[in-house]
Amino acid sequence: MKINTVLAFDIGGTKIAYAPVDRNGKLLNDVVRHPTPTAPGAVAKLLKTIINQFESRIDAVAVSTAGTVDRTNSRIVGSVGNMPDGYLETDFKALSVKPVVVENDANAAVWAEYVLGNAKGRANVVLLTLGTGVGVGIIADGRLLVGKSGAAGEVHFPVRYDNNRLCGCGRYDCLEVYMSGRALGLEAKAAYKDDNANGHTVIEGLKQNALPAVTAFHSWQEMVKNGIVIFADIFDPEVILLGGSMAHFIDYKRLNEEANQMIVTAPFELKEAAFENDAGLIGAALLCVQKLEPKKA
Repeated sequence: MKINTVLAFDIGGTKIAYAPVDRNGKLLNDVVRHPTPTAPGAVAKLLKTIINQFESRIDAVAVSTAGTVDRTNSRIVGSVGNMPDGYLETDFKALSVKPVVVENDANAAVWAEYVLGNAKGRANVVLLTLGTGVGVGIIADGRLLVGKSGAAGEVHFPVRYDNNRLCGCGRYDCLEVYMSGRALGLEAKAAYKDDNANGHTVIEGLKQNALPAVTAFHSWQEMVKNGIVIFADIFDPEVILLGGSMAHFIDYKRLNEEANQMIVTAPFELKEAAFENDAGLIGAALLCVQKLEPKKA
């Protein structure tokens, strides 16, 4: 079957975004965003309601979601973070009479960048999304790297060993708890000596060149740089992209120069991702078309 129009969803802990997307990744309507419902089973009900409105006009449904997605692209198998109770058991295939393809949000986002965005034409790419946590999408030799169970790219490995920060995974001192948006909030509390300080406090403070803000941001950005070096040395990419709300504030020129001086692999280019909030939608739709259409001989 030929897939011309895909209803694409991007599902996170705070919002659900959706829009119809054509086979080439073009958004056909403005993206609509809903707060993510918190009641058990409410996410599936909302998705079903939205799909019913579009079902006669689409060829497939694509879902970009938080969490680990299995290799059949049909269900979530773990790590759903701050999603509502019961979301892990969502039966996506049952939501539509049309084919449904599910993919991890970071994987969908890196695919959008690889096909259409700031990694177009590059065969080896790493995307780090700096949000509440850290999402990782990897293109290796032109293929999306998902691992044996779909969980490749986790950042839950320790970067120090003194039990300094408790990570959301339950272990201490994972990379994620040092380079995420949450990590910037922890740096803010320490620099301002105020438990009410957070990442927004730092960003506002930087506008006035406030010392606590500069201190907190520098410490956080150094850890982001260290994370970049780790992924550069492991995957030897041509380009590393930073996405998510915190990516706007990175000093790309400085981190590009310093990280390239630290790595033992070949030089890479550090860039901000092209697609912001719509990356998951676009990438999920593109992957959906690729997976559902017969492979050309």
